[in-house]
Amino acid sequence: MPRSRVVAFPGHHALHGRKIRGGLGRPPRGKLYSPPRDALPTRRATPSRPAAMFAPVAPGITLEIAGQSGTITAMAKRRAAFLHSAEIEGYHYPPDCPFKTERAGMTRRILDGMGLLDGPDRAEVGFQAAPRAVLERFHTARYLDTMQRTAAGDLDVAGLGMGFGQPEVPVFREMVEYAALACGATLRGADLLLDGEADVAFNPSGGYHHARPEAAAGFCYMNDVALACLALAERVDRVLFLDVDVHHSDGVQDAFYDRRDVMTLSFHETGDALFPGTGYPREIGTGDGEGYSVNVPLPPGTYDDAYLRAFEAVAPPLVGAFDPDVIVYEVGADGLAGDPLADLALTNNTYAEVTRQVMAFGKPVLATGGGGYHPENTARAWALVWSVLAGEHAQDTLRVGLGGVLLESTDWQGGLRDRALVTTDAQRAAVDGAVERTIDEVRRRVFPFHGL
Repeated sequence: MPRSRVVAFPGHHALHGRKIRGGLGRPPRGKLYSPPRDALPTRRATPSRPAAMFAPVAPGITLEIAGQSGTITAMAKRRAAFLHSAEIEGYHYPPDCPFKTERAGMTRRILDGMGLLDGPDRAEVGFQAAPRAVLERFHTARYLDTMQRTAAGDLDVAGLGMGFGQPEVPVFREMVEYAALACGATLRGADLLLDGEADVAFNPSGGYHHARPEAAAGFCYMNDVALACLALAERVDRVLFLDVDVHHSDGVQDAFYDRRDVMTLSFHETGDALFPGTGYPREIGTGDGEGYSVNVPLPPGTYDDAYLRAFEAVAPPLVGAFDPDVIVYEVGADGLAGDPLADLALTNNTYAEVTRQVMAFGKPVLATGGGGYHPENTARAWALVWSVLAGEHAQDTLRVGLGGVLLESTDWQGGLRDRALVTTDAQRAAVDGAVERTIDEVRRRVFPFHGL
């Protein structure tokens, strides 16, 4: 059976007319890492369903949406790439580790079963591991060498100092191969956007935002999203890194803390209650980057309406003022109620609504997974997020029955959306004031840098 490949839509570039350094589809230093296109398995073929590929169609109509900072344009028709492979499903963290790589495969199976990977404007796209030279754009050679030795069983003082062997950074034999492959998937997504082959790309196996150039932390060994932001910033003027993982994106923030071409915007549980203990509104960047690091810490118990109030008060004005060329969007699902490692009380409807608003900004989007330590709930949330990313807005499709996290239960059969959770008066009293104070502080500290 012939293999299919992703093809560009004639007359329509993903970056919507933005100037791309090096010209369309040709980075100044060559491709980030991409394999030959006709070697890329996209849709998994079956005897009854041949492999699919993007079919050229006319550019989609646009619709104007009023935002807090003016009018933003959203593409009604978008080409979406789901980055996954059988190879990456073969890697696993140690059995007793709460981080489960299996979530990506679970997400794919949900989507495949619901027919949400099918269509002329959707494709499943393959990738290769990021090579050493690409990884060294962010990580040091010393770190990568130490990681390789550690994976082979030689955990020395240097490795311990880099975080290896801690409970949240377990050592396992294939950790180098897995991390490099996850980075390759995210970077492949960046290439698809830059080359005009997709408007949105989603790597559920990505989102390792805690890794530093010479340190591992929080189940993160190589920072795929920092690498993607670096690669994109070489080609376009402005990159927004938007993170809704429940943990603060400390590794990415630090990478761009003195830069204004990459804005980091993180919505997370407060560092007073949760790892990594950072991400306060006062962390706004330094030097040229002052005002371009934005943190919105939220109190334990934050529920859907409170979260969306914070998001809508902060994100649309800043995105409108910054006007990024592309958005890198980390969608950790560990803010869901019942997640064993965090304390927020969200349903996946919040992730769907945030994603809808992200897409309404009318920018190319590179989305990744992240945290999420209840695998079933996380997989359903990511399937719902993909539905929105890919432009699937039919409520009947998203609600095939009642899905849901209800009283920390996943016994509901059927669709993707969670049922609404009851919010108590005591919960509102504990959350609402803290959320409003955070919004006020972000506005006071950051907005003036952007004329807001």
